[in-house]
Amino acid sequence: MSAAAPLSLLDKLWLSHLVRELPGGTALLAIDRVMLHERTGSVALRGLAASGRPVLDPRRAFCTMDHVVDTRPGRGDATLMPGGEAFISATRAATREAGIRLFDVDDPDQGIVHVISPELGIVLPGLTLVCPDSHTCTQGAFGALAWGIGSTEAEHALATGTLRMRRPRSVRVTLTGAVGAGVTAKDLALTLITRYGADGGSGAVLEFCGPAVTAMDMAQRMTLCNMATEFAAVSALIAPDERTLDWLQGRRYAPVGETWERAVNAWRQLASDPEARFDAEWSLDATEVAPMVTWGTSPEQAVAVHAAVPLEPRPGRPTESYRRALHYMGLQPGQPLAGLPLDAAFIGSCTNSRLEDLRSAASVLRGRRIAPGLRAICVPGSTRVRREAEAEGLHEVFLAAGFEWREAGCSMCFFAGGEHFGTRERVISSTNRNFESRQGPATRTHLASPETVAASAVAGCITDPRPLLN
Repeated sequence: MSAAAPLSLLDKLWLSHLVRELPGGTALLAIDRVMLHERTGSVALRGLAASGRPVLDPRRAFCTMDHVVDTRPGRGDATLMPGGEAFISATRAATREAGIRLFDVDDPDQGIVHVISPELGIVLPGLTLVCPDSHTCTQGAFGALAWGIGSTEAEHALATGTLRMRRPRSVRVTLTGAVGAGVTAKDLALTLITRYGADGGSGAVLEFCGPAVTAMDMAQRMTLCNMATEFAAVSALIAPDERTLDWLQGRRYAPVGETWERAVNAWRQLASDPEARFDAEWSLDATEVAPMVTWGTSPEQAVAVHAAVPLEPRPGRPTESYRRALHYMGLQPGQPLAGLPLDAAFIGSCTNSRLEDLRSAASVLRGRRIAPGLRAICVPGSTRVRREAEAEGLHEVFLAAGFEWREAGCSMCFFAGGEHFGTRERVISSTNRNFESRQGPATRTHLASPETVAASAVAGCITDPRPLLN
């Protein structure tokens, strides 16, 4: 690539971290930050220790307790995951030995890894950041190249400050227009995945841009980037702007003083050049998007909340997987989703558990009660989110509506934490995945925005949130 050629944001991040080109079409990249959590972090740290290799720079690595910790009030060190205590104790020992900052269960900064890293200013524009978790792409909302890796790769990044990687292809996703009332970044993401497929972003970094993206707050941008992995994308990016800089200033690990000013001057250059070329171009008019809900067992199996289950699979998709999804979900072709009775509702996860998400859900719940017999749970994404929500009285809104109000963690985003919903229970959830048994044995999960989850909990069935917005 010529030095004079126009560059995309991905190009700029790649070139600024390129250590050397390697044979076979791969490259060695410098890694600025490594994030860990107790489910995979202890595995990487113990493997590194067993090989006799130290962490190159412990100041650039961070670990949190989020995946297997209990989120019920008064949890202490409890975990409902069989054998989970071993993950927790091993993580404490391994981080202590390596000299890595651990956000333990009782730490005021504990929370889901992709929530606390931005909260603390660990992720910053222009950095590379990796974590053994597929939703690390969330943090691309800050103009960082952030992606999920395996435990062995985490060992390499910790020991050397580098990783080998094949250069991803680039896809520009332009979101035009403006979203309507009750429509969120989650709805835009589900619409895009439905249109381009759960494998449409395979091997790519998606760069989101356009007026609908510029208008988003940082929480919505993080939700949008979080869902990139549901396209099978390597990661996602949004160029930093003044909203990004305002959000980051004063965060604990963000630069200060003259260093901040120098950083800001550099960060303002982190945008795709006007003539930059991409391997593919996608677009979506946000004004055409309605609140969305999934009907099947993949995020691409989604429709507008007032629509019906498709009569046939998407073009190019196998009929067998379509039929399997219908059978698992207990649905019929052409069946309306609105009015479908629910057993439970869940608000949480690295996708939709930030303060802004809880405010939006509370605006629907205020002065209302969930349907009789329905179980509803809200799990803040971090202890800080929980603390700030309680300072605003949001917890009182959730509790008065009949929701359980929890401690921070991944909770029932996935079954591996030990706690789960019941067999064949129908759940509406603000999480990112609706795979078979994701939230429990044979649990039927419908993905939606926090507003749609809250409105559906009140109605006792899947419903459009817009009539309930205050």
